[in-house]
Amino acid sequence: MRLDRRAFLSSTIVLLGPMTARAATPEAGEGYRLLAASRAEMALLAPPKPRTLANGFGGSVPGPLLRYKKGEDIKIRLVNELAQPVTFSCQNTRIVNAMDGVGGLTQSPILPGRSSDYRFAPPDSGFYWYRSNAAPDARIDPGLYGPLIIDEAEPPPVDRDLVLILGEWNLDAAAQIRSDPDKAGAGRPDHSIVTVNSTPGPVVMETLPGARVRLRLLSMIGSQIAFVAFTGLRPLIAAIDGQPCVSFSPLRQTIPIGPGACFDVICDLPPDAATSAVVTLRTGGTSQPLATFAMRGTRRPPLPAFGSLPANPLLPARIDLQRSRKINLVVEDRHGALSLGGAAARTYAPEPLFSVRRGAPVTLSFTNKTPILLQAHVGGHALRILHDLDDGWDPYWRSNVIVSEGRAKHVAFVADNPGKWVIACQTLEPHPRCLVTWFEVS
Repeated sequence: MRLDRRAFLSSTIVLLGPMTARAATPEAGEGYRLLAASRAEMALLAPPKPRTLANGFGGSVPGPLLRYKKGEDIKIRLVNELAQPVTFSCQNTRIVNAMDGVGGLTQSPILPGRSSDYRFAPPDSGFYWYRSNAAPDARIDPGLYGPLIIDEAEPPPVDRDLVLILGEWNLDAAAQIRSDPDKAGAGRPDHSIVTVNSTPGPVVMETLPGARVRLRLLSMIGSQIAFVAFTGLRPLIAAIDGQPCVSFSPLRQTIPIGPGACFDVICDLPPDAATSAVVTLRTGGTSQPLATFAMRGTRRPPLPAFGSLPANPLLPARIDLQRSRKINLVVEDRHGALSLGGAAARTYAPEPLFSVRRGAPVTLSFTNKTPILLQAHVGGHALRILHDLDDGWDPYWRSNVIVSEGRAKHVAFVADNPGKWVIACQTLEPHPRCLVTWFEVS
């Protein structure tokens, strides 16, 4: 699957199932919110199929919505009630490195029966997510994740603010998550389903006709890019991976979203309650309704046209590419095994791939010499994607970059966050694989 720049720029993405704002119970004392990694149950298949067991945060999948104001001190006490190590890692954020929660790089994983405290103040507002990141060669646990919102000082006026998380589940005949998808001869799952906030869709969201809705969209589908389409809605993308952008409308009301990517979409609903308003997932030539808006009551008076969220003043207006440290990372298939920069890259190397001083500009090139679509991720920093044919850059910031088969993508950033930061490349295929390295900012 190849994605050209025009198709990606003018596309949009969606994930669905409204999520009520609930937080980890503040019973840990000292101002900490207690968050337990524990077992959870989901009704993914209709009775008489049993409920599906999964790991989760706070006894649910997704984990509880953690919501704070910009500049507010976040204090989380994670208790591990599972039989495996866990961590608490906030994704796409530019927080202090010691709180990044990367097992084997920034901390030792939390062992069963133990707990660990996390305290930090994110410098940026935005929509993000958290996960367990205990082992570098492990894929994202299908249940150990949840949404994180850092509110702007003055959020735009909307009638509803909804978190919609798209999930993917490969189940066996007993409705349980397959534990050995890579095992030779394992075959296809008995059931493969997509959910909205771990509820089989489509979900129904009630609004007034003409209402304005802010959708916080997150995809946890790890095996492919999700193409989400809007019908009967007027969507504007207001932020990507937590960072505001000059708002734009997606081409054909559809956008692609990779695993772990976040989108803020402002939608004006039709003024006529009889008009259909639907969000649909399109993959592999099939369509699946994800969410519908049920409009009831008196039409909402029209709101002023939405412009854009304020730009983040902490991000650079320009990056000096001529002075930048230039690194080329090649992903290739060597005798049936993927390598990153010539190494297996299944664990974090003893030494960083490169080291730079704080404030130095960096240009990274990701070259995909495989027949598989890749997604690259850089921790702790916001990236500008450089154009393939000129010296400009795309008009938004990213944490995740899609690299097509046999192609290369170039990104630039200012290394302004001290510490040890992950660079990860994940394959987008039925059984995703992850390669990792790291760099240091001193």
